[in-house]
Amino acid sequence: MFEVKDLFQKSELIPVIVQDVADGEVLMLGFANEEAVRLTIETKTAWFWSRSREKLWNKGESSGNFLYVEEIFTDCDTDTLLLKCRPAGPTCHTGSRSCFFRKWEDEE
Repeated sequence: MFEVKDLFQKSELIPVIVQDVADGEVLMLGFANEEAVRLTIETKTAWFWSRSREKLWNKGESSGNFLYVEEIFTDCDTDTLLLKCRPAGPTCHTGSRSCFFRKWEDEE
């Protein structure tokens, strides 16, 4: 077990990886501050800190495509979270299931 404050010893924001609990597919990467982590734990839905809008946001608040948190893991350094979630619809704002749908192609 870890305490939320332990996550923020190096930075005010930490990376948060979201994975589908059913099949392990990586759905998105976001950033969270301490308040977002606490809200995630309390509500069992994924909360993040929007670096562009500089505000908290609950994934799905406008689209209805919430990420329901089933399990939370931290990495060995206690500075990154992995949320295993049950998505209620597409995760990406483009409508794609995952934000990782663009394959890198070398231009040779």
